[in-house]
Amino acid sequence: MPEDTTPAAPGVASEVGRLRTVMLHRPGNELRRLTPRNNDVLLFDGLPWVDRAQDEHDAFAAALRTHGVEVLYLTELLAETLADPAARAEAMDRTLTGIRLGDSLRAYLEGFLADHDPAQLAEVLTAGLAVAEIGRTKSLVTALSGPEDFVIEPLPNLLFTRDSSVWVQDRPVVTSLAMPARRRETQLTDLVYGFHPRFGGTERLHGPDREFLEGGDVLALADGVLAVGVGERTRPAGVERLARSVFERGLARTVLAVPIDQDRATMHLDTICTMVDVDAVVMYPNVAHRLAAVAVRPGADGELLISETAPFVVAAAEAMGIDELRVIDTGLDPITAEREQWDDGNNTLAIGPKLAVAYERNVETNSRLEAAGIEVIRIAGSELGSGRGGPRCMSCPISRDAL
Repeated sequence: MPEDTTPAAPGVASEVGRLRTVMLHRPGNELRRLTPRNNDVLLFDGLPWVDRAQDEHDAFAAALRTHGVEVLYLTELLAETLADPAARAEAMDRTLTGIRLGDSLRAYLEGFLADHDPAQLAEVLTAGLAVAEIGRTKSLVTALSGPEDFVIEPLPNLLFTRDSSVWVQDRPVVTSLAMPARRRETQLTDLVYGFHPRFGGTERLHGPDREFLEGGDVLALADGVLAVGVGERTRPAGVERLARSVFERGLARTVLAVPIDQDRATMHLDTICTMVDVDAVVMYPNVAHRLAAVAVRPGADGELLISETAPFVVAAAEAMGIDELRVIDTGLDPITAEREQWDDGNNTLAIGPKLAVAYERNVETNSRLEAAGIEVIRIAGSELGSGRGGPRCMSCPISRDAL
């Protein structure tokens, strides 16, 4: 019989169900825009070697395909989306609306971009546009700008597709990113889900104009149970909004709000904790045993029932309906633990139960995972990690098998 090539239906009920479809973004010219002058504001700790980063990312995608995962690329989906005149008009409006450009430059850019085909426009929307690339505009804004200044900012963090959207069951949560350098990312993701034929105008939960909520903070611990980190990026109001949305639609029964340190090294919950089996997580030891959670459940008439604070592993096990949540404590000396957490040692992507992708550089953490019965698929990440993100950060699962 011929192989069934029908795409898997969207739907994610857990972190570890067999991964069928994932959305990635292959690093591109947006990374070539990074300089010592702008890398801090664009949230990169260094200047990646782009060609090597692309090679590393290609190897990551190949490893996923080898394990039967369909890989979709965000820029390809975006270009296909922009072939729709309505989507194109909305993209232009979202990109050019605002007080920063001024009327003259806005009008000029509308004309300048009108001749771009969908692929070219997708490139501009992701890689950005500098004053030197657009010529004389008769705009005071460009007259007083340097040639290297951006009229459309690049999006180097688009590499981390987990942050701009996360699926809860059969619906995408389009997030609201806290850092100004990243806010346009969710506009593009929202366009794809709203207009691309693959998604058919799927109802999006949340959105770029709502309370701050980032996908790296959202973990699907089990069917109907979400854990959401609250810290530097995701705010309490964002968790509350998400909880109301999923409860109203019957997509979850418990949301655990998990306070994390407001720090660059622990910007998201998945930088300190990810699932590698149906009942197991790998956690950064410096915080694992002091991580707490508040359980939020639906009450009558839209009321939220909020529990007392409890240890995270206890609250998680109770919500998941299991006796114990196993913690694979990396058990490292403090210096090695800190180094490997900084290098995203805890940011693994589960392809299935007991099967996870991790950066090869985190030797000790990977050894501990294997000792606990987890098969580790090692990938290079010396250049990919310069934006502080690992395999989970770089992937947005769209379809997973039910457990």
